[in-house]
Amino acid sequence: MSILEVNDLSIAFKQYAGGLRQRTHQVISRLNLSMNEGEIVAVVGASGSGKSLLAHAVLGILPDHATVSGTIRFAGEELTPKRQAALRGKELALVPQSINFLDPLMRVGTQVRTSVRTGDPVAAQRNVFERYRLKPETEKLFPFQLSGGMARRALVSMAVVSGARVIIADEPTPGLDPAALTQALGYFRELADQGAAVMLITHDIEAALAIADKIAVFYAGTTVEIAPAADFSGNGERLRHPYTEALWRALPQNEFLPLPGDQPSSENLPPGCPFEPRCDKATSECAWKPPLMRQVRNGSVWCDHVS
Repeated sequence: MSILEVNDLSIAFKQYAGGLRQRTHQVISRLNLSMNEGEIVAVVGASGSGKSLLAHAVLGILPDHATVSGTIRFAGEELTPKRQAALRGKELALVPQSINFLDPLMRVGTQVRTSVRTGDPVAAQRNVFERYRLKPETEKLFPFQLSGGMARRALVSMAVVSGARVIIADEPTPGLDPAALTQALGYFRELADQGAAVMLITHDIEAALAIADKIAVFYAGTTVEIAPAADFSGNGERLRHPYTEALWRALPQNEFLPLPGDQPSSENLPPGCPFEPRCDKATSECAWKPPLMRQVRNGSVWCDHVS
C-alpha cells in the first residue's frame, strides 16, 4: 500500500481583480501521485507546473485564500487539515528550498533538537551532525554563520531526527557544485534506504536520475507521466507522453532539441489536454477532452494516443 496518495488534486486561489470583484485562479488541476516507503519519487517539470504547490498541499501550509479539492491520503487515511497539523514535522517533514527557513535567532543545534521526537535530543542532534560531517562547534552557531552547504545539511538533519515517514525535499540542491550535489543527493537516498518515502522536487532531471526510483513529470499544473527512472535513457524510446519525450530530448547531453511554444499560464489553460497546443500527436478531441490516466508499459500516462 502507498504511504502517500494524491488523487485528482486541484488548487485554486481567490484573487481581487479590481475593486471588490473576485476571480478564481486555477493553478493545479487533476494532479496525481503515489509513493511507497523506501522509495524516492522525483517530481520534475518547468517553473509554474505545480511542484512546490503539491508539497505545500500535502503539508497543509497553503495560504488561507486557497481552495483545494481532490484527496490526499497518508497511510490509507485522508489528510484533513487537523491531521496535517498533527503530523507536520513528525510523520511529514519538509526540507525547504530556501535556507532562510532556519530561525535566524536560534542556534542551529537547538533548532535541530526541537525536531527530535523520541530519545535524547542532544544526543540525536550530535549524532546526526557527526553523520553529515558538521563539526561539533556547529551546534553553537547561528544560521548566518553557516555556509550554504552547512545550512542545507542542518535542514536535512532536522528531517532525519524527526523520524518522518514522508520527507519532501523542495529544490534542495540549487547552486551546489558537483561534489556537494552528489553528497546532498546521497543523503536522500540513504533516508529512503532506511524506509522513508522521499519526494524530491527538482528542475534537474539528470540529478534526479542519480537517486530516484520513479520520475513524475508535471506540466501546467497536472501530471502527464509517472515512469520508472530507468526509462529515461537512450533516445527516450521507453517514455510515453509526448511532453516527457520532448523534455528528455531537449537536455544538452541528449539531442538538445528545443520544444516550440510555451507552457500555458494557469489563466489560459485549454479545457482538454494542457499540452495539446504544442503536441504533434494531438487530435481535435484533445482540445476539449481531458485525458484519462492509462497504464502503459509499467508506467502511468495521461494521454489517449500512446501505446
